[in-house]
Amino acid sequence: MPASLTSIRLDGARLVGNFPLLPFKGSVRGPAPQPADPSQPDIIDEALTLFRANSLFRNFEIKNPADRALIYLTLFIGDCLSRIAHARTWGPQDAQKYLTTHALSQFSLPGEPGFPLNQVFVGANPGDRLAADALRSYLTQARQETVLRIVERYVYSPTDPSTEGGKKASKWWMAFSRRAFMGKKL
Repeated sequence: MPASLTSIRLDGARLVGNFPLLPFKGSVRGPAPQPADPSQPDIIDEALTLFRANSLFRNFEIKNPADRALIYLTLFIGDCLSRIAHARTWGPQDAQKYLTTHALSQFSLPGEPGFPLNQVFVGANPGDRLAADALRSYLTQARQETVLRIVERYVYSPTDPSTEGGKKASKWWMAFSRRAFMGKKL
């Protein structure tokens, strides 16, 4: 059984290298375009929905550029979960602060030395400085929005009985904190 791919279509999304700047809805300000239909799931929703299933795979076949965004966000979600797991005493506010700081910290872009999946992201090098800055600001916004959603809706969800009303991290999500998607970590 292959890993789940994204159902998001590019529909005129800008490509930087071969990484798509897909629209997503959110409260974080940045360069990401707003989706045409906000009622449809965006790339961040898909990454969170498919994370647990995809994190079990060591191979991932890329069918379109949107799959590269899914891979990047899956790696980032795994990184966030491992950081929450290392600090077991965190509540949702502490996790939100720490992960937001982590989302804003310096990171390697696809195609740069130090990025763990450069062999998968062949041709993803942004090329010039302007494209690299556009990709970095897009990924920063996507990372911030991912942190907001994962903390509020999934890991510290008030509706999940294992979180004791949103006070503890969900055991159903933290079970995946040690999984390394495709054997890599950000």
